[in-house]
Parts: sequence; structure tokens; C-alpha cells
Amino acid sequence: MPHLLGYARVSTLDQNPDLQGDELKAAGCYRVFTDKASGTLDSRPQLDKVLDQLRPGDTLVVWRLDRLGRSLRHLIDTVTGLSDRGVAFRSLRENIDTTTPGGKLVFHLFGALAEFERDLIKDRTNAGLAAARARGRVGGRPLVLTPDKLAVAREMYDSREHTIEAISKVVSVSRATLYRHLPIARSA
Repeated sequence: MPHLLGYARVSTLDQNPDLQGDELKAAGCYRVFTDKASGTLDSRPQLDKVLDQLRPGDTLVVWRLDRLGRSLRHLIDTVTGLSDRGVAFRSLRENIDTTTPGGKLVFHLFGALAEFERDLIKDRTNAGLAAARARGRVGGRPLVLTPDKLAVAREMYDSREHTIEAISKVVSVSRATLYRHLPIARSA
């Protein structure tokens, strides 16, 4: 028999989850799992428990969408994961129910909006990087082994008077960095 399982969350220990719990029980949830933690936390033990207990045909019910997801992307990923397992989703305040065609449509629209937002961010980032390059700014991590240090390391290595460890100390880089930049046999 399919079950309605509720999930409630309050952000701090001072807040009271009773309002959410009462509405979830009134909606028919036979059990409500409650976390007292910020939505930004990766680990929410009660959410993990309810997700583990849901079976195909069951429905996860939340009071509001923001009680479940850390972000729109996280929310969409969570509900999509539920759908893949044959579990439905309902949000009481937003009146979303993925067991109905309208609820599925709304959720697909959310997914499309999240993808659109990601694409916009990617486009803005790429435009900013291109503008910076046009002004002569080179992005990325600064080189540890500068051309001057590389020349010193090459000279020391070619003299065959220094060990790789000694060379790495002189030019202040790791041995792995030297191996990457100089054609050195590993036994050296």
C-alpha cells in the first residue's frame, strides 16, 4: 500500500517545526521526518532517513519547496531521483503534485529554468574571461616553476652534479614538478 511520508525542516534549533508537522499530518502523512538544520548543509539525517524509506508508489510530501532543496538544482535533482525510483512528490504550499499532469509540467518548467540559469551563468563567465584576456590578463593558477627557475633547474640537472632533491630545494618546487617539466629519468 502506498504511503505519504512527510519531511519538515527548520533552520535553527530555536524554531518550532509544529506548523509544518501539523499540516503534513493533516495532508495524510502517516509519519513526518524533521530536521533542525540549515538547508545549506549537505548532511540532513532525517532527510536521508525518509529518502531511504520511500518505496515505489509512495509520495514524499513537504510543506514548502524550500524545506527540501538547498537550491533549485538540488531540489530538481532530488525530485528527479524520486521519480526515477517510482516515488511521487508533493509540496503543500506551492500546490505541486507530480502524480498529476499539471504537477509534472510545473516541475519540468522548474528544471528548464534551472538549466537556463546555468547556461546564463556559463555565458557570463566565458564573456568575462574573454574580456579579461582581451585586456591582457592571463587567468589561472600562477606558475610555480617560472622560466627563470626552469633555466636554473635545467642547468643544474645538465651539470650532473646535483640530485633531483637538491635541485627541487634550490628552485623551491616539488620533485614531481621537476619531473613534469624536465625530461628526467625517474631513477635520477
